[in-house]
Amino acid sequence: MTADTAGLTDDETGRIREQRGWYFYDFACSVYSTSVVTVFLGPYLTSVAKAAADADGFVHPLGIPVRAGSVFAYSVSVSIVLAVLLMPLAGAAADRTGRKKPLLAVSAYVGAGATAGMFFLDGDRYALGVVLLVVANASLSVSMALYNAYLPQIATPEERDAVSSRGWAFGYTSGAFVLVLNLILYTGHESFGVSESTAVRICLASAGVWWGAFTLVPLSRLRDRRVVRDTGRAGEGSVGTGWRQLMATLRDMRRHPLTLSFLLAYLIYNDGVQTVISQASIYGSEELGLDQTTLITAVLLVQILAVAGALGMGRLARTHGAKRTILASLAVWTAILAAGYVLPAGKPVWFFALAAAIGMVLGGSQALSRSLFSHLVPRGKEAEYFAAYEMSDRGLSWLGPLVFGLAYQVTGSYRDAILSLVIFFVIGFALLARVPVRRAVAEAGNPVPERI
Repeated sequence: MTADTAGLTDDETGRIREQRGWYFYDFACSVYSTSVVTVFLGPYLTSVAKAAADADGFVHPLGIPVRAGSVFAYSVSVSIVLAVLLMPLAGAAADRTGRKKPLLAVSAYVGAGATAGMFFLDGDRYALGVVLLVVANASLSVSMALYNAYLPQIATPEERDAVSSRGWAFGYTSGAFVLVLNLILYTGHESFGVSESTAVRICLASAGVWWGAFTLVPLSRLRDRRVVRDTGRAGEGSVGTGWRQLMATLRDMRRHPLTLSFLLAYLIYNDGVQTVISQASIYGSEELGLDQTTLITAVLLVQILAVAGALGMGRLARTHGAKRTILASLAVWTAILAAGYVLPAGKPVWFFALAAAIGMVLGGSQALSRSLFSHLVPRGKEAEYFAAYEMSDRGLSWLGPLVFGLAYQVTGSYRDAILSLVIFFVIGFALLARVPVRRAVAEAGNPVPERI
């Protein structure tokens, strides 16, 4: 027993131990989101696709003409569609069997393996990059649905805002640390005796190794809980009945229309968040003419400030409630995109200022959305409902990248593409403002916190 757990009951000590283990999955997988999706893979896969493009700048996967600059955005959309097909099956199986941990392990290590395989992405092998990105991104989405489903089981209603915020803070801390290592390798690649391309591939692959290594911590501390179900529904947890279970979950969610209302709002505004995260490096490199070192430094700034932002917004939620704090963050996101549209090219200082603003709202808006949703989930259906939540978080965030890619394909301007994302935050704000969250918590059968 440690000093900070002295005097606690065995149940409280066990819960704290699980919470600490739970934080480490954010610590493990956030490096993929940061180093791979946000920093390196977008510009690098785009350069590989351009090397394979014809004289008009198009590649032709499956005979379909695609502008090389849109390959990354379209690949993200395809990965999300695959995740939509897999997450309900994983969520239903986890709730029926009570065995989330083995499913978490499988999805995590498939994703980590695909990410490590990005070391072999070179020359004009853009198709390999597309396949690895699709597999890794879909695996991350499945694993996060299972990981998030632990939150209502390991934290009391009063703890969830803080626990969720700490998880995000752990993730941004690891992202910042690994980005420092990436920056050292990338900027000093000649002194390490490797080419710039090889340095990028090492950064990509190392994210997969990190993801796999630190996943061992939550797998050693989290425990499965078997949920007692009606005997008449026994045996429905197999993969073969997964789609029937999905339909049953959707029918059940219709009994909780306010939970669905929150999910709809979250689906829309988080679509904008995820697209900004995944396309920011391409915008910086292709539209603003910034070099890779500047982009890495900017994302590092986001990671550092996101730790403070996640914890700070968690404290604001204790005073003003999670809903109001999220709404305020959406107003800031809208202002960020408007500023991004007029950002001057070749001026890193303004890009750093924008990165700082993103960092202050990024972690908090995501952490508080996760903890708020945990109050709206009926007991015993955590994995099923968080699979639906993850569809909103990653699984249905295909529309933003698609809109971004189409806007660029039609106009040839990344500024027009970035401006198109404002609508996601405006509509998401309007829909969330209409959700009576206290009544939604009560209708889900959960205790209503003093402030939410």
